Amino acid sequence: MSVYRIALAGNPNTGKSTLFNLLTGLRQHTGNWPGKTVIRAEGEFTHNDTEYTTVDLPGTYSLYSNSVDEEVARDYIIFDKPDVTLVVLDATSLERNLNLALQVMEMTDHVVVCLNLMDEAQKKGIKIDSEMLSKKLGTPVVKVSARNKTGIKELLDIVDEMAKGNVPTNPYRMTYSDDIEAKIEELAPKVRQMIGDEFPIRWISLRLLDGDERILNSLNTYFQKKKKRKGGYNNVSIKATI
Repeated sequence: MSVYRIALAGNPNTGKSTLFNLLTGLRQHTGNWPGKTVIRAEGEFTHNDTEYTTVDLPGTYSLYSNSVDEEVARDYIIFDKPDVTLVVLDATSLERNLNLALQVMEMTDHVVVCLNLMDEAQKKGIKIDSEMLSKKLGTPVVKVSARNKTGIKELLDIVDEMAKGNVPTNPYRMTYSDDIEAKIEELAPKVRQMIGDEFPIRWISLRLLDGDERILNSLNTYFQKKKKRKGGYNNVSIKATI
């Protein structure tokens, strides 16, 4: 039986860990991420006779690798390629939370947006048209309250279908100034020539244009490990070439 991998991403205090605990129950364990002091929480659950491994990524406000937490979350999405990245948003602070969702959607097509804390949003008179938001974002949007255990089945049904390749998505991608877009267009072919299509070329090009040294280090570490596993793989220095 196939085991699919789900990553939970979100800002701090969105109820992400509450959802993780609800899904995995006693079938969870913790440790540190390799080489990091950041706690790694992982657990398992079954839905529709399918096994899932769920990783609760560190709560972050961005994925720009300004901190170890951000670097850990970013690297897992990029290099481990979970079958679904579930972005948990606080429905009472949607505008602020959407920033992270948009960043994740630049990194992967396999995204489900989870609007958590809907019970609190309703108390505040906040109404969210999830269908319209889904059309705007180009990816499924599901309203839940992890604390009250509502909307969970609907959420897991969507996750299940996406993990099995049955949910086409067209994630919204940010458009930048003409100058930046021109630089992306110029740099992207060089990045593709170096690393192939294994990773999101546009997103990596953006990070390189922003002078993100940590993504360079992560890429080189990845290729070094790949060379050791397979043997004979040409090692590259992304930094030296671009």
